[in-house]
Amino acid sequence: QVQLVESGGGLVQAGGSLRLSCEASGRAFRRYAMGWFRQAPGKEREFVAAIPWSAITAYSATTYYADSVKGRFTISRDNAKNTVYLQMNSLKPEDTAVYYCALADRYRGSYSRIDEYDYWGQGTQVTVSS
Repeated sequence: QVQLVESGGGLVQAGGSLRLSCEASGRAFRRYAMGWFRQAPGKEREFVAAIPWSAITAYSATTYYADSVKGRFTISRDNAKNTVYLQMNSLKPEDTAVYYCALADRYRGSYSRIDEYDYWGQGTQVTVSS
């Protein structure tokens, strides 16, 4: 069983920054990629960012972002800590949402679809005030 635990959410003013963390744990889990998604009230869950993370790509610099966050958000990982981060800068009120991290244990064609991920965290609230 894989567990994903997010932390780092909170309330911030527009233009501010937050860093989310997601620690993965579990016995001998397979990992292909990890991603961040978000869901605002009344809206569908949407892709934010992803980073490949297999034995082959563990030290690759490749990352993927939704257009709405490019240039403002940065996804990164700490291999030793089994942790993925989402650094969020220049936050806007429209970034307000519950943010979820997710783990894909195999490749399914891309990194941005919800159905490609096998495990999900419980979510952490990010609120950006204007």
